[in-house]
Amino acid sequence: MRTKTIICFVFLLSVFIIVKENKLISKVSDKLSPNPQPPPEADGHWIRFRQNGFNMTLSNPAEPLYEYSSQRLVNTTKSDKEYLPPPSKANGRKHVLLLATTRTGSSFVGEIFNQHGANMFYLFEPLWHVEHGLFKEDGRTNMTLLASSYLEVLRQLFLCDFSLLESFIKPPPQDHVTTSLFRRGSSQPLCEDPVCTPYDKKVFERFQCRNRRCGPLNFTLASQSCLQRQHRAIKSVRVRQLETLRPLVEDPRLDIKFIQLVRDPRAVLASRLVAFPFKYKNWKDGATDSEIPDDQEEEKKLIVNCDNIRMSAETGLKRPAWLHGRYMLVRYEDFALFPMQKAAEMYQFTGIPFTSEVKNWILKNTHASSKVNVIYSTKKNSSQQMDMWRVTFPFKLAQVVQKVCGSAMTMFGYKFVESEEMLRNLSISLIEERTFL
Repeated sequence: MRTKTIICFVFLLSVFIIVKENKLISKVSDKLSPNPQPPPEADGHWIRFRQNGFNMTLSNPAEPLYEYSSQRLVNTTKSDKEYLPPPSKANGRKHVLLLATTRTGSSFVGEIFNQHGANMFYLFEPLWHVEHGLFKEDGRTNMTLLASSYLEVLRQLFLCDFSLLESFIKPPPQDHVTTSLFRRGSSQPLCEDPVCTPYDKKVFERFQCRNRRCGPLNFTLASQSCLQRQHRAIKSVRVRQLETLRPLVEDPRLDIKFIQLVRDPRAVLASRLVAFPFKYKNWKDGATDSEIPDDQEEEKKLIVNCDNIRMSAETGLKRPAWLHGRYMLVRYEDFALFPMQKAAEMYQFTGIPFTSEVKNWILKNTHASSKVNVIYSTKKNSSQQMDMWRVTFPFKLAQVVQKVCGSAMTMFGYKFVESEEMLRNLSISLIEERTFL
């Protein structure tokens, strides 16, 4: 009897020690590998992976389920034909993503959401940090990882969670405070109370607010401000394929609409030659000559850029079931000619009220003086500026663009120029009348 008692005691003591050790190991493991918490509105599963030294947490709605396989998110539940949008838990909140490429007028068009008023939380190019954070020293990156990162950062930002974005900002924010958020001044909510903290002249902020001096950006305050606003909009020129954003549509916490902004690729290149002269040095230097230098590397970039825009638009205009009622194509030229009408159409599409603040901004900022520097400005005489690129853009370079971007130009209704005289004659419209239904 005594032997049995001793055996029982030893067994219970062993179990007690094992449990204690497991708890201790668990605590140490948690400290060594902190696991980010889901965003304020998150209620789904989370996946964590590591690649090239970069830690990322992928949120994963409970329905439909996703798995991370071969470095990409794969929908494992339904085909397009079977797809039915999940019931929304957005509670009337609208989420808008304005998609474009550089020098398409996206900053100008994005202002119609930035100027909405107290019910809109607008972010300007937050993915800039993701792109720069994942590019390697040789200028390359894993495009699949980049697309997945864009997706997850966008998801968290639409849910008012800045934690994943913070991991890309350099130098890293301290206690969720940063002086380095890209173009903070272009996002009105980040420069208003309560996010605008008292200015500290001893602290240098790289991207300051435009109309008032604020202290460094506090992401905790930004998140609180975001949660208090009814609608959220983000502008980005970095997403390459619309298809990669499908998980945002299938997330029941979001009610998202995509607006894709396109522009005549000849006008885009003409603007880039002015804004980024060092990136297009060969063509920039050759612009004064009768012959454009043969630059195959730049031609490849044009081809990839135009193909990405065209394929995204093809996906959107085919209206697959998962995109039903969630995609709108807007040509910059149509917005420049009829800004009030196109803005009203965009707001009607999103289901967000078209406010007097937006209307007043459009009236004030689409009839600016011709003396305004328009390279980076959102104040311009939109109808006059729309065709000014044709005055100086080399005809030979226009032919190069037409050769490599011809299918995209045809799709969006941009007319080819057959001579330099046709290019320079501004009375000849290079835009076909189109309705993109």
